[in-house]
Formats: sequence, structure tokens, C-alpha cells
Amino acid sequence: MPGKTPLPIAVFLSGSGRTLANLILHRDKHNLPIDIRLVISSRRDVRGVDIARDAGIETMVIRERDFPDANGYSAAMFAPMAERGIEYVVMAGFLKHVLIPNAFENRVLNIHPSLLPAFGGQGMYGHHVHEAVLARGVRVTGCTVHFVDNEYDNGPILHQRSCPVLDGDTPDTLAARVFEEECLALPEAIRMLPAKA
Repeated sequence: MPGKTPLPIAVFLSGSGRTLANLILHRDKHNLPIDIRLVISSRRDVRGVDIARDAGIETMVIRERDFPDANGYSAAMFAPMAERGIEYVVMAGFLKHVLIPNAFENRVLNIHPSLLPAFGGQGMYGHHVHEAVLARGVRVTGCTVHFVDNEYDNGPILHQRSCPVLDGDTPDTLAARVFEEECLALPEAIRMLPAKA
């Protein structure tokens, strides 16, 4: 979208940074109008931190175990947003549960590797989802971009993409196919967002 003012976002992650790398690719090669101003990781020893730093993005590590309760942890995660002018937060493989402040209602996005509300909820992430999909015998799966509220995988759905479940699929082959859809779905969803300013 040439000419559109880039949306100031922060990215929360916990792992390899594949989703962050995909956002950077879409920003740089496909004109995704985002300005990634901050990356916060729940762990310091993950590739996602390296990807952010290599891209010149300000990076913080905020660990849940360093706070006495969920309120303290959530406050620490969202405290840096105002001074950086962050309009939306994107959870990109972020595996911790944070409470969403009122100021960020419908401003925190998550991507989940199933067609919610199916195969969502506490403990349903990564390969746990794909194993459950295969065990249930469904023929179509996919991914969901949704707004985050204070329940697991519960907030309003913004965008979904689907893909087939094939005979002979394993959790690994299915995960790879779903991730291909995630790489398209999240940028598509971000393009749907209105600027908050």
C-alpha cells in the first residue's frame, strides 16, 4: 500500500521468530505498512531476539518469572507502548498469557494455527493443535488471526485462511502447510486494521 502511513506496532514473541521474520519480509518486499518499533521476548535465549536485533529493532526481554503475579507481568509488557507510540501489538509465537489493558482492547493480535473456535484454548499451541486436528479426523484446517482478550484464543476473529488435511499427514507436514497460510494471513489481517491515531 504505497502512500499509507506505516502502522506503529510491537511484536511479542517466545521462540524462533519465524513470524517476525515473515513480517519483516512483507514490510520490506511487499509494502506491508508497518513500523516495528519494539520486540519483546519472554525468553532471552531464542532466535527471535537475534532476528529483531539483526534487523535493528529495539528489543527487550521481559520474563514472567521475574514478576509476582499476572498483573505485574502484564503491566511490564505494556508499559513501554505509550512512549513509543505503539498502536497495535502482534503476538508472534508468544506463549505466555498476559492480561490486556483496557487501553489495548481490540489492539492486540494473535495468530493461532487452527480455524478457531475449533482446537483452541489453554494448552492448544504448536504441535498440540496439529496432533488434535489429526486425531479428530477433520479434513480442513488453517489459521486464525484474532484480537486477544483475557481468555485463551477467545477474542473476536479478524481473518482466517484454510488448507486441506491430507491423507498421510503428520503433525510436521500439517504444521508446515498451516504455517504457509499463516505467512499470508497475518499480513492480510494487518492491512485490514484502521490506524488508531
